[in-house]
Amino acid sequence: MKALLTGGAGYIGSHTAVALLAEGFEVTIVDNLANSSRVAVNRIESLTGRNTVFHEVSLLDASAITAILCDEVPDVVIHFAGLKSVAESVDHPLDYYRTNVAGTLNLLDAMVASGVRSLVFSSSATVYGEPVRLPIDETSPITDAANPYGRTKLHIERMLQDLGAADPDWNIALLRYFNPVGAHESGEIGEDPNGIPNNLLPYVCQFAVGKQDRLVVFGNDYPTPDGTCLRDYVHVTDLASGHLAALRFLNDEKPGVACFNLGTGKASSVIEVIHAFERASGLALAYDIGPRRSGDVPASYTNPDKARLQLGWTAVKTLDDICQDAWRWQCRNPDGYVA
Repeated sequence: MKALLTGGAGYIGSHTAVALLAEGFEVTIVDNLANSSRVAVNRIESLTGRNTVFHEVSLLDASAITAILCDEVPDVVIHFAGLKSVAESVDHPLDYYRTNVAGTLNLLDAMVASGVRSLVFSSSATVYGEPVRLPIDETSPITDAANPYGRTKLHIERMLQDLGAADPDWNIALLRYFNPVGAHESGEIGEDPNGIPNNLLPYVCQFAVGKQDRLVVFGNDYPTPDGTCLRDYVHVTDLASGHLAALRFLNDEKPGVACFNLGTGKASSVIEVIHAFERASGLALAYDIGPRRSGDVPASYTNPDKARLQLGWTAVKTLDDICQDAWRWQCRNPDGYVA
């Protein structure tokens, strides 16, 4: 089978590309390298001993993405490409709507033109907004996401649901990630954010190697056991295996449009993550308490039963595994992907 990955040079995309190649898929990567690196593609190929097809193209270039789809005609598209920072989306909402929503429209038009009707969409647990109940499952109510990033994911999900309702030939999996973290166990690929990281673990990693001067915990007055935010942290290689499970499900079941939460079902606080990282690194990390960050919700974690029962998928990596792999990646690549 042939899979085309938008954003395939990025964090989750690169790990999924490795998993696909290991399973014998042909892989085409489309990425504009705005928040990724060509070096990641080289390392994907080195890790697997297999080649990919790479196109440096933005989904905002409608004619280019249509030409690629019509030339490649993959069996399935896995759509990772997009901007992904909650905090940045609050400050720059139009960038997020333009890149995430308009880019997806261009991709869907290209899929229609090429006759490709199978799609796995990289969605997010942020579509649930501030949860009405915990743990969150796929029947949890969705009224509005809590920030522009989450709203772009919600808009795209609704577009895809409308598309599936209008044309039964489409088969679409909406994968709602909780908090992707960690790195490939080789230390060769991992999370390499541009500028100051917006997510907790890469920031902690950079602080530990001296790239950041201060470690700030954003709020310790939330209604949680230690006052800091609770999240469901899922290892990126577990997420990659979740995409393979979703591809098998689409191929075997022809479900139309189906959504799945991908997470561990376990909630860890910011302070617990810092302590787990201290165990992994052998370092003692001093942190300061800062004000709450706009767009954050107190707690978000899933009930992963639907993915377990229908996809046969379960996250297997622990928080300690996550921190050990993230620390290995950071130690071996203190400046990320530097060609």
